[in-house]
Amino acid sequence: MPLPPPELLARARLLAGPEVGPAVVEALERTTGRTVERGRPAGGPYVYVGATLPEALRGDGLVWFHSVNAGTDALLGAGPWPDGALLTRTVGRMGERIAQYVLAWVLAECQSVPEFAAQHDRAEWRRIPSELAAGQTAVVHGTGRIGSAVAGLLRSCGIRTVGVVRSPREVPPGFDEVVAADEPVAARWVVAALPLTDATAGYFGAARFAAMGGATFLNVGRGATVDLAALEAALHTGSVGRAVLDVLPDEPAAPGDACWRLPRTVITSHSAGITADDDIVTDFAACLRELTAGRVPALTVDTGRGY
Repeated sequence: MPLPPPELLARARLLAGPEVGPAVVEALERTTGRTVERGRPAGGPYVYVGATLPEALRGDGLVWFHSVNAGTDALLGAGPWPDGALLTRTVGRMGERIAQYVLAWVLAECQSVPEFAAQHDRAEWRRIPSELAAGQTAVVHGTGRIGSAVAGLLRSCGIRTVGVVRSPREVPPGFDEVVAADEPVAARWVVAALPLTDATAGYFGAARFAAMGGATFLNVGRGATVDLAALEAALHTGSVGRAVLDVLPDEPAAPGDACWRLPRTVITSHSAGITADDDIVTDFAACLRELTAGRVPALTVDTGRGY
């Protein structure tokens, strides 16, 4: 991807979207030594920090857009990306947060927390044997920064971690091995950590759920990678034992939405990896340093691939 010339970057105006709070604006100003502007610039070139790109700013003046979110599917889906404009994203400590979320649900299941909570509500005293996580297998779809963080934390608990990849490659950090997308693996947990692209929309459908063999399915990627009707059928047949969904195809889910009635399922409010203010500033500053040094930032998004 072509990088903006250093001299262009040096004179670019710095803009922030309305979703960027005052604390982040102040930190960006300290980091860059520039005044952060709001609204439409009087002229380019400009750098924009935000969640969405206003239509009025899609012209030639955009040099670099830094997304405050890790997922950029909604941003790229809003229209053709401006030619020559760099897109970077915020990841921060999101991988760590999401990994802890996954581990929490894994250990809660091993310790029968849902069952004990239900017994408590019934004032019932009955022993339920615990289950060791160590020695069991987790399959993770998505081997990028977040998937690797999830795999690494699960692996530290003695769980064998298998990453699913589209083409042969070296084993990424955190994983014990990798397999092709349709290679069968007997697993206790299946974790979805995929971005939403044309290739991953509806990725988890009837065939993939049927092959899970009763595993628990956890989605911490994107909601639209899952066919909810197929998941519901798999929960009824038992090919999926339980489900934990932090993301849904349509958010927020209304109280009457059918998703709340999925059997043996817990839905959380897209909260596994909420971006912190520090994440935005730290990642923006890292990208700026790399650009100033003439390097492609590690957080650059391939706008053609969508991640």
